[in-house]
Amino acid sequence: MRQQEETGKPGEGHRQRLRDRFQAQGIDALTDTEVIELLLTFGTPRCDCRPAAEEAMQRFKSLPEVLDAPSAALAKVRGMGPKNIFALQFIQGVARRYLRQRIQKKNYITSSKEVADYLIHSLRGLRREVFVAVYLDAAHAVIDSEILSEGTVNVNTVYPRELLKAALARNAAALVIAHNHPSGSREPSAQDEQLTRALHLVCSFMNINLLDHLIIGAGETVYSFADQGRMEAVRKDCAALRTKLG
Repeated sequence: MRQQEETGKPGEGHRQRLRDRFQAQGIDALTDTEVIELLLTFGTPRCDCRPAAEEAMQRFKSLPEVLDAPSAALAKVRGMGPKNIFALQFIQGVARRYLRQRIQKKNYITSSKEVADYLIHSLRGLRREVFVAVYLDAAHAVIDSEILSEGTVNVNTVYPRELLKAALARNAAALVIAHNHPSGSREPSAQDEQLTRALHLVCSFMNINLLDHLIIGAGETVYSFADQGRMEAVRKDCAALRTKLG
């Protein structure tokens, strides 16, 4: 009761200690539950948000899962209302914009981890497959990125014409493509292989270099066709096919 009498807000002394700890030691000084608690207080600053944060962690198991959870699922947490849900989803949106803008104009080769971080944050936890293109200039600096397709990603749903149109509109000289696997597996399927070959061949006719195909799995896992040596095999096969076609 003393905390409430001193501040007029339930738990304010506790929250202030969390804020002080963050300012003195950074985010690593807080547990995931404490991070969620502070985020929830942005929506309802006069309420004790600790019980809701604890239940959210029990229900969803991790900070990323809480932030990725849909509104309907979050609303089932006791003590979590529309303002709390807004606070969580707003910070998630800010983080995605920050990561997206951070990679722009940076060289992809030297900043590939930052690009992967952005894609992981954007695509992790989605319940549907999403296809993303990252456009690069001749020096492999990132120009832009966008979602081009949603749904099952294969050669029938990702239209090469739309990809080329978007790339040419940005004067892109190279591309990195990515999609997620809602199942959590990061291993490429036969359709993923077929899609990579088809897009690489089409792009090569327009002198656009497809550098990599990334697959976002569960957690922080990413499969890179380039890192696994599969892009080199795709390039050789496409070059041989172009020679055969004349």
